[in-house]
Amino acid sequence: MSIFLNTQLGKNKLTPRQILSDPTLFLAFGFGSGLAKKAPGTMGTLAAIPVYWLFAQTNVFVYSLLTLIVTVSGIWICDGAAKKLDEHDFGGIVWDEIAGYLITLWLVPYSWQAMVLGFILFRIFDILKPWPISWADRKVCGGLGIMLDDVLAGVFAGAVLFWASSYF
Repeated sequence: MSIFLNTQLGKNKLTPRQILSDPTLFLAFGFGSGLAKKAPGTMGTLAAIPVYWLFAQTNVFVYSLLTLIVTVSGIWICDGAAKKLDEHDFGGIVWDEIAGYLITLWLVPYSWQAMVLGFILFRIFDILKPWPISWADRKVCGGLGIMLDDVLAGVFAGAVLFWASSYF
């Protein structure tokens, strides 16, 4: 039994090997984490933890710049992946989860508690998609549409996390 998604992905029926060997798809699939058969979005967010840990070793300016690069490049990465798969916002595309998690933790002091609570809050907002996240998910197309709902989920989760860290 395989831990990976079906052996043919998207309308273009790409294989996991094709996903992992194509630089755009490799990034879009969160270094392969989006190939998970169950909960690829959660697996993609887990893949964001070491990225966050590396970014958190820098100062706030560098962290901000790196997060902005991940987010803006994600529009191109996710759009390219959707075109290669011939499927908009395929579940295995998780670069948007990586960006969303980085945004969640952007202005919060580094701690393992913030990482865990940020993970939980981001997944809640990403899964439940309250307005305007749900609107962006339905109405905005292309790479921007794939990224925007997770960026908004990261902003919402980050606001709650920032508020919580101010009081606890």
